[in-house]
Amino acid sequence: MSNDHDEGVRTGDDPTKAILSESGLNSKHLCDYVVNVATGCRHGCKFCYVPSTPNIRTRPDMLKEEANVDNGQKEWGNYVLYRDGLGGRLDKHLDRKRTWRRTRRGRGVVGVSFSTDCYMDGRAGKITRNVVQALTKHEEYTRVLTRNPILALQDLDAFKEGGEYVTIGSSIPCMDSDQVSAIETSAPAPEHRLRGLKEFNDHGVQTFVSMSPTYPTQDKDDLREHLERIAECEPAVVFHEPINPRGGNFEMTVQAARDAGENKLADALDQLRDREQWVSYATDHLRWVQEIGKELGLPVHLWPDKQLIKYVSDDEAVWLQSWRDRQSPEDFAERETPTTPVPSCPIYAN
Repeated sequence: MSNDHDEGVRTGDDPTKAILSESGLNSKHLCDYVVNVATGCRHGCKFCYVPSTPNIRTRPDMLKEEANVDNGQKEWGNYVLYRDGLGGRLDKHLDRKRTWRRTRRGRGVVGVSFSTDCYMDGRAGKITRNVVQALTKHEEYTRVLTRNPILALQDLDAFKEGGEYVTIGSSIPCMDSDQVSAIETSAPAPEHRLRGLKEFNDHGVQTFVSMSPTYPTQDKDDLREHLERIAECEPAVVFHEPINPRGGNFEMTVQAARDAGENKLADALDQLRDREQWVSYATDHLRWVQEIGKELGLPVHLWPDKQLIKYVSDDEAVWLQSWRDRQSPEDFAERETPTTPVPSCPIYAN
């Protein structure tokens, strides 16, 4: 175990032997596999679902031994265990691998990294570069997700060499930097993320954006401004989902907003504990993003929560389920882009 004295983040080596793992993120049209360059993350986003997953919950002894972690969820953002040498191991693994999972939604894509941020710092970035090179060398489609695309530009050559086999995206939930920093405590600002994606696009590397999760403080005008800014980096797809107020991570999100003095955000989040408030906010955001995306000519793809569908009207349920079933519109991984109109929102149906 070592310690990063500059940021107070406890670091160490991840002893995980698994290299390439099958993923359920094909339900969101993201990938069929994931490769994570580390366990833990410096960004410490309070709403992050990762600390509640088995990767963290079922390994308390490893976290304690390698980074002196007592509670993997409460201490999220304060520890990172790196997987140095992962790229070389992956390269050898791909040489031997004979079967490949390719679902209709996941398309056999490998997601890097969806349980941490693969460009949270230089050490993680070095691992990521080698992973991307191994995957694209074997002509496996690779989706990189990071809140720090500016740092990822240090590996622009590797992304350009990856050509059609790689896309890079960033989560940009809101353009209000004060609100974002309140619950994404150590992540780069939204403007920073947009600037990085725009530069990748300018160099011919395909990009995507995840508006996830949008905040209940954002009204329709805020979402319009948000989407107009996103349009500047010409993403191949814009994924969108509202926040879901469940689990211990939601409690931490509300408290983090309040601790940061963002009481308007904290109050708005707190109100989502009421199911009717959540359903109203979530359906409004999904409807508005669909409408504005169409006006701007953006390739929007909605991610409605399956729990939400249980509490809306029958017509709205059909609309939301249609989005869950619909293929995402990006031209990536030999994906058959949808040719039918986007699902009709019943509120605006004639």
